[in-house]
Order: sequence, then C-alpha cells, then structure tokens
Amino acid sequence: MTDKYTLHNRLGSGGFVVQAACAVAKVPLAYTPLVSKPNESLGRLVEGVNDWGQVPVLSLADGTRITEVAAILAHLAHTEPSLSQGPHLWIDNHPAFLRWSVFLAVNVYEGILRQSYTEQYVSCVNDIEHTAMERHNGALDALVVKSVKAGAKKRNHEAFRFIERDTAGHRFLLGDRLSPCDILLAMLYAWHNRKPDLPKCTWITEYVATHDIIRPIWKQNFHDRLDFKWHEL
Repeated sequence: MTDKYTLHNRLGSGGFVVQAACAVAKVPLAYTPLVSKPNESLGRLVEGVNDWGQVPVLSLADGTRITEVAAILAHLAHTEPSLSQGPHLWIDNHPAFLRWSVFLAVNVYEGILRQSYTEQYVSCVNDIEHTAMERHNGALDALVVKSVKAGAKKRNHEAFRFIERDTAGHRFLLGDRLSPCDILLAMLYAWHNRKPDLPKCTWITEYVATHDIIRPIWKQNFHDRLDFKWHEL
C-alpha cells in the first residue's frame, strides 16, 4: 500500500512545518530525512524530485509533487479537515490563512535565504569590471555581501513587526487558536532570533516549540542547529 503523503526534507529545513502540522493533526506522513550537512547543496539528493534543488517536497500517492511550504500547507488544509477544523489545529479565517502563509513565505522565508545564502543573490558582482583597487582582496564583493545580509535582516525584522501590529487583536495569527501558520511563523522567527520588541512572535514560538506533540519534532530538527533551545523552555 502506497503512503498518502511522503515528505522529502533535510532536518532543520522548512519541511519541519509540514512534519509538525501533520503530527498535530494526526495525518499519516512517510518521512525519511535526507542526509546532508547544514548549508550543503542538496543537488544530487533531490535530483528528479525537485530539480530546483530545494526542500521540502511533498509527494502524493498519485505521484504528484508539491513544493513550497505555503503551497503544501494550502493543499493539506484543503484535503485534511484536521488541519483546519481541529481539534488541535484551526483555520478560523481562510483568507487570512492564505495571506499570512504566503506573506511569511515570500517576505520572511526568502529574506532568511538571502541572509544565509547571500552569495547566490549577488553572484553578478563577480562579472562586473572594477579597477584593481576595487577588486583588491575581493573587498568590493565582501562589502556587497555584507550589505545584502544586513538589508535582508532589517527587512525581516520589519516583516515581523508588521505581523505583530496587524494581528494585535488576537493571540495567534488567525485568531485565538493554533493554526498551521503559527507553526511556520515559529520556525522562521526562531531562525531570525528572538527580539524584545516582538513579544507576540516570541510567545507564539515558545508555544509551538514546547507543544507536547511538536516538542520532540522541534528537538529533532533544531537542537543542534539553533543556539537558543526553544524546546527546553
């Protein structure tokens, strides 16, 4: 019998959100993590699964593959009632669910990639002609990389502050109950590192990381990959 869903992911990567959401919603999920070091190119490991070279990838029983965390969550929320109608996960407002999952994917997840894999976003610098002084010891390239990293970090922080302001009327992102969006937020915010001016993001991340079902999954993914041990709070 073929599993309904199979997750392809590397520990510490975005597939954590899918793994955690399915565990909380009690949706069966076949999952064997891809074995590779953090920040190592997945390349050969996902060849033929996602030639874009990224994870997570969710394979369906009919062979269909879905990439992008927001898209995977949207599909599961549509097909699995326990991801949207409780008893542990709720989508109180579907338009808000689509809005915040895409917002987090586009504005925060991509920004974190710019911080972590900056050279992929500024490789054109190497193709520009500069004077010998400008090119000395790669000083210009280093300056551009540093600038892109700083800009991405600042923009990510602005995105989290926007979320705090725009969802101030309730406990979680979509209302007063946990949703898949909150699990996505928690992962991204943990990567961003907690900040004193983001109390709601901090609280949601603590709630998710210490959730009875999610805690062991968080530990499996992030204990050795994050300096701050959210799951031990």
